[in-house]
Amino acid sequence: MAATLTKGVTVIENAACEPEVIDLTNFLIKMGAKINGQATHRIIVEGVRRLHGAEHSVIPDRIEAGTYMVAAAITKGDITLKNARLEHIVAVADKLTEAALSITKVPNGLRARFVKKLRPIDVTTLPYPGFTTDMQAQIMSLMTVTDGISVITEKIYPERFIHISELNRMGANIILEGPNAIIKGVKYLSGAPVMASDLRASAALVLAGLVAKGRTDIHRIYHLDRGYEMLEEKLAKLGAKVWKEKEK
Repeated sequence: MAATLTKGVTVIENAACEPEVIDLTNFLIKMGAKINGQATHRIIVEGVRRLHGAEHSVIPDRIEAGTYMVAAAITKGDITLKNARLEHIVAVADKLTEAALSITKVPNGLRARFVKKLRPIDVTTLPYPGFTTDMQAQIMSLMTVTDGISVITEKIYPERFIHISELNRMGANIILEGPNAIIKGVKYLSGAPVMASDLRASAALVLAGLVAKGRTDIHRIYHLDRGYEMLEEKLAKLGAKVWKEKEK
């Protein structure tokens, strides 16, 4: 964004290739920016004097879509995700298909349907188009109630495992060994007061709470609101017993 109005040519090396980066560059090009190399690791921006107005529809949130897919798997449900794009979450969809789901394209979206017994899976987070680190915590919640042993290896943010202690507080059996989380599935989780440490950990605890026996109270959910719009309302419409309360 800064380079579009900077004199001369700016070269961004080792650039991310996520759909959001491509969407941003497409929007800026509509506004008169000169950008080449989007969807590659080398983006070249030739500065222009000014940008002009444009109309653009922002792409749907792939992490939000992936989170609801996990919700369908962990509750053995069947949901339709309006406007979700499979091409943006192929790695996540592949792992969830391996675990339990049937994920199919439908008019204007995707259908995520539980079709078989949950199976343990191994996941390694990688740069896009690999399995995104932003779905690591959510997939871990699913594996806590999956019979067998799963291994999640975090190669993007090796310390992004604060949610493990909170899931274990709910009865999960997770051991951390370096960048590897080893999850031995349990028959059920139990509701408990837990603390959200970041955005995706918050979503993971909500997912765990959907299937935990009893009531789960998740504190510090201000993280959640940064990345999910009305999560509790959408889940409630799907049949979940979930609501917000003010901290006492």
